[in-house]
Parts: sequence; structure tokens; C-alpha cells
Amino acid sequence: MYPDYTPIAYSELHKSLADSNQDPLPLPKVVEYLAAAPARVVLVDNTSSQDVADTYPQFLSKGISIVTPNKKAFSGSYKLWQDIFSAASSSGAKVYHESSVGAGLPVISTLKDLVDTGDSITKIEGVFSGTMSFLFNSFAPTDGLGGKWSAEVAKAKELGYTEPDPRDDLNGLDVARKLTILARLAGLPVESPASFPVQSLIPKELESVASGDEFLERLPGFDSQMEDTKTSAEKEGKVIRFVGSIDVAKKEVKVGLEKFDRSHPIAALKGSDNIISFYTKRYGSNPLIIQGAGAGGEVTAMGVTADLIKVLERLT
Repeated sequence: MYPDYTPIAYSELHKSLADSNQDPLPLPKVVEYLAAAPARVVLVDNTSSQDVADTYPQFLSKGISIVTPNKKAFSGSYKLWQDIFSAASSSGAKVYHESSVGAGLPVISTLKDLVDTGDSITKIEGVFSGTMSFLFNSFAPTDGLGGKWSAEVAKAKELGYTEPDPRDDLNGLDVARKLTILARLAGLPVESPASFPVQSLIPKELESVASGDEFLERLPGFDSQMEDTKTSAEKEGKVIRFVGSIDVAKKEVKVGLEKFDRSHPIAALKGSDNIISFYTKRYGSNPLIIQGAGAGGEVTAMGVTADLIKVLERLT
């Protein structure tokens, strides 16, 4: 027998959940339960679960709207992407995922507005990872020498900028997922984050070490590789940054290290900020630039909450 639909007061939320003896419903049953609710339903998915993401078409086909920062739903297979938006179109349900790229930054909404108003996107370029931004702003600053690569990675982990295993950031997959989402919104049918070049900053010898701690212990032995790359850029009066780019005309997407003049907006970033530049027919040679904190609990929560407000406004 399904539980009832009695509202839970926000002030009692944690206690009510802790005290509940109700077993979690399997996802197909969650779909049925929400579809039978006596009012319109919005599912707020704050997980990074692939299983939940794979169920989005079923939720949407039942008229259940979705708000989520879950990148896996929109950067997985292209078929899942098509199924999600086809189900939403058929049922009238809404799906908003601003925080799947750039946390609270208005990246997705800006791109959608450009496309929906008839602008032609020619190129998207930027720093899409707060972790990578922090690392390279410290390792290869526009002023000063910067520290050793391994020391900067260790510092970033200590400050909470990396995943528990820094390889999960250094492999470039997080940026690749975000680029996949933006490329699809710009009209490119990118199959998956594995379908275009993604440069990993993990030395091949350390790809299979047992733990993140062992990785950090052994990383100093490979500092010369990154130091050589930095020095090469410095000889040209430039700095290196880890960026993603989408060339819509050439249908090319790539993620990796690039050299930039010290005066370039990407080179001049501070801290862990993201920067995303939209080059379009309407904006000409001066791109539309969005810059700011692209990670963090508070700004991500803002993005999710703003999406929820938009959905509620459209459902009333």
C-alpha cells in the first residue's frame, strides 16, 4: 500500500525522514506514486544517479516535471537526451537543468535564449571547471611563478576544490559532460562525452593506482611534464588554461590545455571562477561572456531553486 500524500512541514523534514519506517520505493513505483498524486508534481532530483536519470522519460511521460543539476541525464547517450525532451513535449511536463552546467550561472538559459530568438551560435569556449580554474590560476598565474603542479593539486584537495580522488577532476570528464550538454543545445547531435577529444592530466603511470592518496604521493615524480608545458607557454608570453570549446560550424568539440595571452579574459580569471564565452552572429567578434562561481553548494542550490520557481510559475 502506498503512503499518503500528506505534506511534510519543512521544519520537520529531517525528523520525519529519520523516523520513517517506510522502505524506499523502487523507481518504477515512484513514478506510479507521483503520477497518482492529487495535484501537479515537480520532481527535484539532487542526485548524480544514472538510474534516476534513466527514468526521466517515464516521469515526464506521466506529466511529472523535473528540476535537476544531474549532468548524467543530459550528457549520457543521445537517445536518452531525445527520449527526455520527446516525453516532455508530448506530456507538457517541464524539464529544467540550469545547474547541470555552471551551478548558479545562467549558462543554459542564456544559450537557450540565443537559440530560441534565432541567433546563430558559431563557437562556445571557456573554463567550465572550478577545480581546473583554481589549479591553473595557482600553477600558472599571470603574475608570479606559481607552485609545483603536485603541490597545487594537493592544496586544491585540502581546500575541498577536488573530488576525494583528484583523478576524477583531472581526467577531464566533468568538463566533457558539460560540453556535451551545451553542444546539444547548440544543435550538435553529440553522441556522448567519449565521442570527442578529451585531454586527461593524469600521467598514464598513475591511472590505475589504488587510491587518491597514492596518486598524490606519486604525483611529484611527474611534475616535470606539466612544468615543461608551462615553460613552453611562458616563452611565448602566454599562460596555459584547461578549457573546453565547441566550434559549431566545424562540428568540433574538444577539452584540454590551451595557451592564452596574459590579457585574455580566460587567462585573467581569479580563484575558482568559471568563464563561458558565446560567439554568435548577433554578437559578432565581441562574445557574450558569463563569469562567476561555477561550483559550490549555495550557488548550485540557487540555480535549482530558480528553476523550481520557473516551473511553478509555468504550471499555475
